[in-house]
Amino acid sequence: MLEPLLLADIIRKHRRIAGLSQLQLAEMAGVGKTVIFDIEKGKETIQLITLRKILQVLNIKVQLTSPLMNQIIIHA
Repeated sequence: MLEPLLLADIIRKHRRIAGLSQLQLAEMAGVGKTVIFDIEKGKETIQLITLRKILQVLNIKVQLTSPLMNQIIIHA
């Protein structure tokens, strides 16, 4: 399970390496600046759609794994 503070650190580092301010990332993702601030501080409650927008801007991919993944048919 990805801990909130680890996710916060990953997002913050990707944003900084991309040369973006919190405001710039928020504008690019179509979210409020306080959302970026909250995520980077490790806030645990965030809407999935909001997180997906931020990850997409930063080109961060999420991979789900489990022992059952080979048995599950996934339709994209």
